[in-house]
Amino acid sequence: MKGSDPLLTLAANFAMLSLFAIGGANAAIPEMHRLVVEVQHWMTDQQFSDLFAIAQVTPGPKVIITTLIGYQVAGFAGAMVTTAAMVGPTCLATFFITRIWDRFRDAPLRVAIQAGLVPVSVGLLAASAWVLIRTVDTSWVAVAITASTAIIGYFTRINPLWLFAAAALLGAAGLV
Repeated sequence: MKGSDPLLTLAANFAMLSLFAIGGANAAIPEMHRLVVEVQHWMTDQQFSDLFAIAQVTPGPKVIITTLIGYQVAGFAGAMVTTAAMVGPTCLATFFITRIWDRFRDAPLRVAIQAGLVPVSVGLLAASAWVLIRTVDTSWVAVAITASTAIIGYFTRINPLWLFAAAALLGAAGLV
Protein backbone atom coordinates (compact mmCIF):
# COMPACT_ATOMS: atom_id res chain seq x y z
CA MET A 1 0.00 0.00 0.00
CA LYS A 2 3.03 2.27 -0.23
CA GLY A 3 2.15 5.47 -2.00
CA SER A 4 -1.61 5.18 -1.47
CA ASP A 5 -3.74 7.41 0.70
CA PRO A 6 -2.24 7.45 4.22
CA LEU A 7 -5.68 7.30 5.86
CA LEU A 8 -6.62 4.16 3.92
CA THR A 9 -3.24 2.59 4.66
CA LEU A 10 -3.59 3.41 8.36
CA ALA A 11 -7.17 2.09 8.50
CA ALA A 12 -6.42 -1.19 6.73
CA ASN A 13 -3.23 -1.96 8.63
CA PHE A 14 -4.43 -0.98 12.10
CA ALA A 15 -7.72 -2.86 11.65
CA MET A 16 -5.70 -5.98 10.85
CA LEU A 17 -3.31 -5.31 13.73
CA SER A 18 -6.19 -5.01 16.16
CA LEU A 19 -7.15 -8.63 15.56
CA PHE A 20 -3.61 -9.88 16.22
CA ALA A 21 -2.72 -7.67 19.17
CA ILE A 22 -3.11 -10.45 21.72
CA GLY A 23 -2.08 -8.92 25.01
CA GLY A 24 -2.98 -5.37 24.03
CA ALA A 25 -1.70 -2.73 21.65
CA ASN A 26 1.85 -3.05 22.97
CA ALA A 27 1.96 -6.57 21.55
CA ALA A 28 1.63 -5.08 18.06
CA ILE A 29 4.49 -2.60 18.48
CA PRO A 30 6.90 -4.52 16.18
CA GLU A 31 4.42 -4.49 13.32
CA MET A 32 3.46 -0.86 13.95
CA HIS A 33 7.15 0.04 13.86
CA ARG A 34 7.71 -1.97 10.69
CA LEU A 35 4.77 -0.26 8.98
CA VAL A 36 5.40 3.36 9.90
CA VAL A 37 9.22 3.39 10.02
CA GLU A 38 10.51 0.70 7.69
CA VAL A 39 7.78 0.34 5.05
CA GLN A 40 6.06 3.73 4.79
CA HIS A 41 8.95 5.90 6.13
CA TRP A 42 6.45 8.17 7.84
CA MET A 43 8.75 8.63 10.83
CA THR A 44 12.17 7.76 12.18
CA ASP A 45 13.09 5.23 14.85
CA GLN A 46 13.55 8.09 17.29
CA GLN A 47 10.14 9.60 16.54
CA PHE A 48 8.50 6.20 16.97
CA SER A 49 10.29 5.63 20.28
CA ASP A 50 9.27 9.10 21.47
CA LEU A 51 5.62 8.38 20.68
CA PHE A 52 5.86 5.09 22.54
CA ALA A 53 7.34 6.84 25.59
CA ILE A 54 4.58 9.47 25.54
CA ALA A 55 1.94 6.73 25.32
CA GLN A 56 3.48 4.91 28.29
CA VAL A 57 3.43 7.91 30.63
CA THR A 58 -0.11 9.00 29.80
CA PRO A 59 -2.93 7.66 31.93
CA GLY A 60 -5.37 5.21 30.42
CA PRO A 61 -5.06 2.34 27.99
CA LYS A 62 -1.80 2.01 26.11
CA VAL A 63 -3.68 1.81 22.81
CA ILE A 64 -3.07 5.56 22.70
CA ILE A 65 0.14 4.73 20.80
CA THR A 66 -2.06 4.16 17.75
CA THR A 67 -3.68 7.58 18.17
CA LEU A 68 -0.28 9.24 18.41
CA ILE A 69 0.99 7.41 15.33
CA GLY A 70 -2.10 8.42 13.36
CA TYR A 71 -1.72 12.02 14.46
CA GLN A 72 1.95 12.07 13.48
CA VAL A 73 1.15 10.63 10.04
CA ALA A 74 -2.06 12.43 9.08
CA GLY A 75 -3.06 14.89 11.79
CA PHE A 76 -6.42 14.75 13.58
CA ALA A 77 -8.03 12.60 10.87
CA GLY A 78 -5.16 10.10 11.14
CA ALA A 79 -5.56 9.97 14.92
CA MET A 80 -9.27 9.20 14.60
CA VAL A 81 -8.77 6.61 11.85
CA THR A 82 -6.03 4.67 13.65
CA THR A 83 -7.87 4.70 16.95
CA ALA A 84 -11.13 3.49 15.40
CA ALA A 85 -9.32 0.88 13.31
CA MET A 86 -7.42 -0.45 16.33
CA VAL A 87 -10.34 -0.67 18.75
CA GLY A 88 -13.34 -1.22 16.46
CA PRO A 89 -12.71 -4.75 15.18
CA THR A 90 -11.62 -6.08 18.56
CA CYS A 91 -14.60 -4.53 20.32
CA LEU A 92 -16.97 -6.21 17.89
CA ALA A 93 -15.12 -9.53 18.08
CA THR A 94 -15.06 -9.38 21.88
CA PHE A 95 -18.78 -8.67 22.04
CA PHE A 96 -19.66 -11.74 19.98
CA ILE A 97 -16.97 -14.09 21.28
CA THR A 98 -17.71 -13.49 24.96
CA ARG A 99 -21.34 -14.45 24.45
CA ILE A 100 -20.21 -17.88 23.27
CA TRP A 101 -17.09 -18.13 25.45
CA ASP A 102 -19.02 -18.21 28.74
CA ARG A 103 -21.13 -21.16 27.59
CA PHE A 104 -18.01 -23.31 27.26
CA ARG A 105 -16.40 -22.34 30.57
CA ASP A 106 -15.21 -25.86 31.38
CA ALA A 107 -14.66 -27.16 27.85
CA PRO A 108 -11.17 -28.62 27.30
CA LEU A 109 -10.72 -26.61 24.09
CA ARG A 110 -11.40 -23.33 25.88
CA VAL A 111 -8.96 -24.21 28.66
CA ALA A 112 -6.32 -25.13 26.06
CA ILE A 113 -6.85 -21.91 24.09
CA GLN A 114 -6.54 -19.79 27.21
CA ALA A 115 -3.37 -21.63 28.27
CA GLY A 116 -1.88 -21.13 24.80
CA LEU A 117 -2.66 -17.41 24.66
CA VAL A 118 -0.54 -16.61 27.72
CA PRO A 119 2.84 -17.52 26.18
CA VAL A 120 1.80 -15.91 22.88
CA SER A 121 1.03 -12.66 24.72
CA VAL A 122 4.33 -12.74 26.60
CA GLY A 123 6.22 -13.49 23.39
CA LEU A 124 4.59 -10.61 21.53
CA LEU A 125 5.37 -8.22 24.38
CA ALA A 126 8.99 -9.45 24.45
CA ALA A 127 9.23 -8.82 20.69
CA SER A 128 7.89 -5.31 21.27
CA ALA A 129 10.51 -4.68 23.93
CA TRP A 130 13.24 -5.92 21.59
CA VAL A 131 12.14 -3.60 18.76
CA LEU A 132 12.16 -0.61 21.10
CA ILE A 133 15.52 -1.54 22.62
CA ARG A 134 17.06 -1.73 19.14
CA THR A 135 15.77 1.72 18.23
CA VAL A 136 16.77 3.66 21.34
CA ASP A 137 19.76 1.99 22.92
CA THR A 138 22.37 3.71 20.78
CA SER A 139 24.83 4.56 23.57
CA TRP A 140 26.16 2.84 26.66
CA VAL A 141 24.17 5.27 28.84
CA ALA A 142 20.91 4.31 27.10
CA VAL A 143 21.74 0.62 27.49
CA ALA A 144 22.47 1.18 31.19
CA ILE A 145 19.17 3.02 31.67
CA THR A 146 17.25 0.24 29.91
CA ALA A 147 18.97 -2.52 31.91
CA SER A 148 18.65 -0.78 35.27
CA THR A 149 14.99 0.06 34.62
CA ALA A 150 14.25 -3.57 33.77
CA ILE A 151 16.06 -4.82 36.87
CA ILE A 152 14.48 -2.27 39.21
CA GLY A 153 11.05 -2.86 37.68
CA TYR A 154 11.37 -6.62 38.06
CA PHE A 155 12.84 -6.82 41.55
CA THR A 156 11.18 -3.91 43.37
CA ARG A 157 7.78 -2.36 43.83
CA ILE A 158 8.93 1.13 42.94
CA ASN A 159 6.30 3.06 41.02
CA PRO A 160 7.34 3.12 37.34
CA LEU A 161 6.71 6.87 37.21
CA TRP A 162 9.82 7.36 39.37
CA LEU A 163 11.81 5.45 36.78
CA PHE A 164 10.39 7.66 34.01
CA ALA A 165 11.26 10.75 36.06
CA ALA A 166 14.84 9.56 36.65
CA ALA A 167 15.30 8.81 32.94
CA ALA A 168 13.82 12.21 32.04
CA LEU A 169 16.33 13.91 34.33
CA LEU A 170 19.20 12.01 32.71
CA GLY A 171 17.88 13.06 29.31
CA ALA A 172 17.50 16.69 30.41
CA ALA A 173 21.08 16.61 31.67
CA GLY A 174 22.16 15.58 28.18
CA LEU A 175 23.41 12.13 29.13
CA VAL A 176 21.17 10.33 26.65
